[in-house]
Amino acid sequence: MRRSSLSLLTLALGVFGIITTEMGIVGVLPQLAARLDVSTSMAGLLVGSFAFVVAAFGPFMTLAASRIDRRAVLAAAMAVFAVSNAVYALTAYFEVMLAFRIIPALLHPVFFSVALAAAVRLAPASASDPARAAARVFAGVTVGFAFGVPVTSYLAGHLTLQAAFWFGAAVNLAAFIGILCFLPAMPADERISYRAQLGVLRSPGMWLSILSVICVFAAMFSVYGYFAEYLGAVTMMNESWVSAMLLVFGIVMIFGNFAFAALLRSGVVRTVLAYPVLCLAVFALVFVLGPRFAPMIAVIALWAAVHSGGLIVCQTWLGRDARDAPEFGNALFVSFSNLGITVGTGVGGWTLAAFGTRLLPWTGAAFALAAVAAVLARLTLAKRTQVRAGAESTELAPAQ
Repeated sequence: MRRSSLSLLTLALGVFGIITTEMGIVGVLPQLAARLDVSTSMAGLLVGSFAFVVAAFGPFMTLAASRIDRRAVLAAAMAVFAVSNAVYALTAYFEVMLAFRIIPALLHPVFFSVALAAAVRLAPASASDPARAAARVFAGVTVGFAFGVPVTSYLAGHLTLQAAFWFGAAVNLAAFIGILCFLPAMPADERISYRAQLGVLRSPGMWLSILSVICVFAAMFSVYGYFAEYLGAVTMMNESWVSAMLLVFGIVMIFGNFAFAALLRSGVVRTVLAYPVLCLAVFALVFVLGPRFAPMIAVIALWAAVHSGGLIVCQTWLGRDARDAPEFGNALFVSFSNLGITVGTGVGGWTLAAFGTRLLPWTGAAFALAAVAAVLARLTLAKRTQVRAGAESTELAPAQ
């Protein structure tokens, strides 16, 4: 029992390290841009490129690793993330930094998919719901936002940028050692085949759901991706305040997840439709109150609460169209949510360069409106399909 708990804690630490590596850069983007001698919008590519690689190669990399011992896969991923953070701390060249954003991004979806399967596999036989073990592991995501991102920002502001990246290297190294020490050897099952699962992509409804997921994540990260830049340039917060706001943002996200989970239980469709509307309202507040220091603190807490729901809302929404192939549906969710991050940070960077930081929230608002349109189109299609199915069943019914 104790070994199982240590294994799950190690996997959670690995998830925390990955999120810290992926998103920690958001809180230090201005300092990083100065160090690499590039514009902030160019530095934003370090966020978008990571997400793009995850989106483009996630399912294929997971498939390629499917015959390798699961402990070896997890340990290798942690080693690559640790080395990449060390390179971030040592290099002053944008091209080198970009290359070592791409390499760990290839293993990001592999670690997540294998860690989820390993968590269920390692759950004690007495556990009534092994899936709860996986939920404990992926608590590392919100903890990464709550503490990994702000700690990275704090270290960069109060010590050095190098210290921030050495922190990321240390976390991933600790997870690497923990995996070797506490996880048993886990020979891989047979190679996963997606051929039978590709049928879910024949549905027009699935593609509308995918489009809505892309738009939601683009809305979220077109603004959040430049969080530090916006608070510094518009709200006039110094590095200490930005670090504090990142901490507030992450802590509120932990509680926001539970709130949106409850809302989904009470009504999936209503919650999914309301989510991009809430995003739109938040971005409007960010724009209006952005230059006002004190009100912006309250807006950031509200922003975090709404932001936290994006993951669970979109995963639930896409999962409805992938009931017959849940694993493939999860792969699609990881890929297309990261595509949304790529699109959002790219367009956000363009807005920043072309129109200035002040107008950035309207990029998120535009994507939120597109998400509303995609969700409404999906609901309309579902209603038409239901009506058509009812008409066909009436026609086929025997005469009384």
